[in-house]
Amino acid sequence: MGMDLSTLRTLISRYCVGEENWVDSRTIYIGHKEPPPGTEAFIQQRFPDNRIVSSKYTFWNFIPKNMFEQFRRVANFYFLIIFLVQLIIDTPTSPITSGLPLIFVITVTAIKQGYEDWLRHKADNAVNQCPVQVVEHGKVICKQSHKLRVGDVVLVKEDESFPCDLILLSSSRDDGTCYVTTASLDGESSHKTYYAVQDTKAYTTEKEVDSIHGTIECEQPQPDLYKFVGRINIYMDNEPVARPLGSENLLLRGATLKNTEYIYAAVIYTGMETKMALNYQSKSQKRSAVEKSMNAYLVVYLCILISKALINTLLKYVWQADPNRDEPWYNQRTEAERQRHIVIRAFTDFLAFMVLFNYIIPVSMYVTVEMQKFLGSYFIMWDDEMMDEELGERAMVNTSDLNEELGQVEYVFTDKTGTLTENNMEFIECCVDGHVYVPNVICNGQVMPGAAGMDMIDTSPGPEAKEREELFFRALCLCHTVQVKEEETVDGIKHGIHQGKSSSLYISSSPDEVALVEGMKRLGFTYLRLKDSHMEILNREDEIEKFELLEVLTFDSVRRRMSVIVRSGSGEFYLFCKGADSSIFPRCVAGKVDQVRSRVEHNAVEGLRTLCVAYKPLIPEQYQELCHLLNGAKLALQDRDKRLAEAYDLIEKDLILLGATAVEDRLQEKAADTIESLHKAGMKVWVLTGDKMETASATCYASKLFHRNTQILELTTKRTEEQSLHDVLFDLSRTILRQHGGMTRDSFSGLSGDCTDYGLIIDGATLSAVLRPSQEDSNSGNYKEIFLEICRNCSAVLCCRMAPLQKAQIVKLIKASKENPITLAIGDGANDVSMILEAHVGIGIMGKEGRQATRNSDYAIPKFKHLKKLLLVHGHYYYIRISELVQYFFYKNVCFIFPQFLYQFFCGFSQQPLYDTAYLTLYNISFTSLPILLYSLMEQHINMEILKKDPSLYRLVFLAWYD
Repeated sequence: MGMDLSTLRTLISRYCVGEENWVDSRTIYIGHKEPPPGTEAFIQQRFPDNRIVSSKYTFWNFIPKNMFEQFRRVANFYFLIIFLVQLIIDTPTSPITSGLPLIFVITVTAIKQGYEDWLRHKADNAVNQCPVQVVEHGKVICKQSHKLRVGDVVLVKEDESFPCDLILLSSSRDDGTCYVTTASLDGESSHKTYYAVQDTKAYTTEKEVDSIHGTIECEQPQPDLYKFVGRINIYMDNEPVARPLGSENLLLRGATLKNTEYIYAAVIYTGMETKMALNYQSKSQKRSAVEKSMNAYLVVYLCILISKALINTLLKYVWQADPNRDEPWYNQRTEAERQRHIVIRAFTDFLAFMVLFNYIIPVSMYVTVEMQKFLGSYFIMWDDEMMDEELGERAMVNTSDLNEELGQVEYVFTDKTGTLTENNMEFIECCVDGHVYVPNVICNGQVMPGAAGMDMIDTSPGPEAKEREELFFRALCLCHTVQVKEEETVDGIKHGIHQGKSSSLYISSSPDEVALVEGMKRLGFTYLRLKDSHMEILNREDEIEKFELLEVLTFDSVRRRMSVIVRSGSGEFYLFCKGADSSIFPRCVAGKVDQVRSRVEHNAVEGLRTLCVAYKPLIPEQYQELCHLLNGAKLALQDRDKRLAEAYDLIEKDLILLGATAVEDRLQEKAADTIESLHKAGMKVWVLTGDKMETASATCYASKLFHRNTQILELTTKRTEEQSLHDVLFDLSRTILRQHGGMTRDSFSGLSGDCTDYGLIIDGATLSAVLRPSQEDSNSGNYKEIFLEICRNCSAVLCCRMAPLQKAQIVKLIKASKENPITLAIGDGANDVSMILEAHVGIGIMGKEGRQATRNSDYAIPKFKHLKKLLLVHGHYYYIRISELVQYFFYKNVCFIFPQFLYQFFCGFSQQPLYDTAYLTLYNISFTSLPILLYSLMEQHINMEILKKDPSLYRLVFLAWYD
């Protein structure tokens, strides 16, 4: 029986919560098959091909487009006008004198930009012509990547990258999962789990996949990497079955398949509509302060030029006011020219003087500066001291336009995890009902002699305590997204799971989770595998326990927790939840909260990363209700994230606290020495982190951001609950101003030695209140200014519990302050990209969280310690060199033209050139450009070792510039 479109829509919406009108969507036929006969087809939409274009020019538009861009520069446009004037009117110098330098500059710049774009074309072609396996008519054929179309079904094998954005249909794994690394896309390391569509995961051959009849409805392309809303309609017996699609089903272009033999997936976004392409289109071009000042000086010199031309034009007619002083005979003016109207003659003479004096504008300066920056950047890449032997990585320069900014930095904004610390997590201890367990060392707070190699699980508590203890260990073995790499070949030997026991390699998107699972293994509970939706655990008695994984409530930065719902072998249902203490404690209704809270605070002060664990037993009726609630939220096409958040909030409540864990993330080598040097150099260092205040504060003390005599000022939620935000801000302001007596440049630069050293701690919630205060408060308009005044007088600032967007807001706030300081942001993960792009200079760390930060940065270094030499040595040299280069260019052109100006007093203001035409042409191109270029590449006015030993030299140069 046939179905019209409205009936089909009604059937699909039956699975959703409420009726929805999802207008901004697209419909895709899987394998380009239309729905079964009798079912009204959707309107077939046209989509772009899978061609990626990162190049700027084509063969046909290169010349006009490049010319347009080059003549937007003030100097180039000015010389073009002068050249045209020389062609139109009779001028004292040949058009060659202006035309040849202009052509040289335009040609060199065009060749450079054309070569760079050719490299982009080459890279694009390599990607677009990459072979991809596509399923057509039950067979696998090979296509070039750019020929892929929306709706194609592709076969991707292990270690291959995804050619476009895909919906996972099935995989080689029985449970329909696959493991993916997205380090090249979002900067997050290790493996993530993605899930196949429930109704297609059993289709694992080409013929089976080709037999799929269905459509995919999804949102139009948008750049958010973590958000995707859609549904798939599988037609079985001409009846559609709707299933939800979310980000867990979406495989993004640029990610790589790992630990999975093969997958089949349907193409939904191609080419420039993929999330990767949409994310890389919004990166703005940064311009250095020197380049901005160059443009300003060009305008000043243009005014000087116009003034000289006006003065000489005026003096010429004053000179010729005497009848005996007519136009000199050697100017060869015709009688017609002599008889022109005086206004026309004056304007022509003015233009002639402009041409005569136009060399005061250094047309070749831009080319010389670009060559100096480009060639000078290689000194960073060639520096052996900035190479990490362990990673085998050298420093990288992604943009050479900002070299001199490295020598003017006033504020440094740094991430903590993976930047100041190693992001190498090690399980230290856990606390269950107030009892502390340290693997192989401590049992219930007592040091065990000869404990090495033993599983220190306490067996002395009563049966109930022992049961809760084991429940805690089981919770940590079940509540995670860790995967087990079952077979890893090393030197021809396979390692993996043997005889039920794991010699496994744990992999996860979070190093914390791997540390916790490995910690549980040391305490006697080993996580073995996830197979057929069942998680297997090896307990202390070497018995394998199986738990059916029913639901995963994924972690997000707003909730700051994750949960799983499992069913034990005996049929009992459990909800296990782990997360930040601020997220777990308010949701607990039972358990020894005070004892665990005390231990968590103690560990945080020691600089350890803490997580709390809780659970809730469920009866089957409760589980069914939760299932219904979650399925309704998952199938919603509008406001799905909001509905899921509401569902999670209802599910994760009335918990019973089990205990807490502590994981150590060690400080990077020489991180403390680097921060101390930056302080001595007059820079203010801010740490922006998502960690809790106690943990971040301990790291700041360890890294010497705060010293023991630093007076800590707190602007946190805890304090604003006791006092109003208004009162807290004004109290802090009075405290600082009473000491400093107002803002000075010395205090800004850290020179004021007799003042108290202040450090500020602020959290994300309070920062939001400061930046977006309540409208009811009449004093709210001053909050931002007061906050900035407090920060200016603090030697260091710690911002904890920060979201990625708040990191960028902080950088933007300081950038826009009245001093307009040069800012630098440094980080290693995807959550640092926003502040890296916002700062004047962005530095990426080649850490364990992928390469997103590295790719979006201006400079990339292997370790945080290399920042010291990058700023104090290379930055110092670059700033001095470019300053002398630019000043030299303006100075030598003034010296060159001023005699020409004076010469007019001796030749009757007749516009006669003092210099030969060849000299005029080659003066800027070669005579004065090449020597200063070599000087600006090699000059070292202070020895490199002295700059490293005495960071104050960096500050003194900056202050000299400021004055």
